[in-house]
Amino acid sequence: MSLVSVHNEWDPLEEIIVGTATGARVPMADRSVFAVEYAGEYDSQDQVPAGAYPDRVLKETEEELHVLCEELTKLGVTVRRPAQRDNSALITTPDWQTDGFHDYCPRDGLLSIGESVIETPMALRARFLESLAYKDILLEYFASGSRWISAPKPRLTDAVYDPAAPAGDRLLNIEPVFDAANVLRFGTDLLYLVSDSGNELGAKWLQSAVGDTYTVHSCHNLYASTHVDSTIVPLRPGLVLTNPARVNDDNMPDFLRSWQTITCPELVDIGFTGDKPHCSVWIGMNLLVVRPDLAVVDRRQTALIKLLEKHGMDVLPLQLTHSRTLGGGFHCATLDVRRSGSLETYRS
Repeated sequence: MSLVSVHNEWDPLEEIIVGTATGARVPMADRSVFAVEYAGEYDSQDQVPAGAYPDRVLKETEEELHVLCEELTKLGVTVRRPAQRDNSALITTPDWQTDGFHDYCPRDGLLSIGESVIETPMALRARFLESLAYKDILLEYFASGSRWISAPKPRLTDAVYDPAAPAGDRLLNIEPVFDAANVLRFGTDLLYLVSDSGNELGAKWLQSAVGDTYTVHSCHNLYASTHVDSTIVPLRPGLVLTNPARVNDDNMPDFLRSWQTITCPELVDIGFTGDKPHCSVWIGMNLLVVRPDLAVVDRRQTALIKLLEKHGMDVLPLQLTHSRTLGGGFHCATLDVRRSGSLETYRS
């Protein structure tokens, strides 16, 4: 039986991959990092900071990830962890050279849909070989009968990026490029964020990979930067949490217009270490749904917790102190690969 079987973001969780902060670093400045992460913040890529994160950040985060693993295990969830790698090692292609990033966010490079795991063609050059951290796990999934495929490796030449373009238009439509975290699963409907970490050709390739069973909905003008899971958060069938700074009546995806939406309240700014955070305060709504009545939420976001409880959800309050520094909350730092339940269509 395939160990991979997941159809949405909310069915009862059975198996998950939790990332690691060990060895995390900011990759060397190149055109991809500048265009995707820093354009608009700095005048040139020479100003972009790089290097290992402080030991304190990594140690505290690893301890908090361990607590998350323990709590999920208590709930009966099988927890897997990536292998450790040397992210300072150089990555070289005929077109460019860089070093690595981190293995903190398995959600970014691996997309689990149905009984398949897809290695996605990520936007940052530093993440070109990130799937190697999960190779042993993927081999086990493949041996169990899961489908394991990889999108065509992009060249990621300088021509793919336009740092001078407006936010949302800096990743050009030259080849399929997208992070897995640009995608949310709503049964047979897949939301695909077109942004600086996912282009239209990426959506077209994904549609060809998943076939006619699924509909990939390309969403424009929703969020210009990277990833969608702090913009729209599915909680259970018919109910989504939305980011009031990004989602409105004009840009709400059509297939979700019949769903009830609850608006995320103002979030606590948890701060960050270093010159610049890797995500906004909205990372506080980056929660992990364990089942339709239970979610892992940052304990510091008390207003959000009260809102979720008001709508019938219990909350497991945990903490990732450095989520703004490392660029990921509970959803980013995990990848659900098996949930009970079957494939359904939820749109009316």
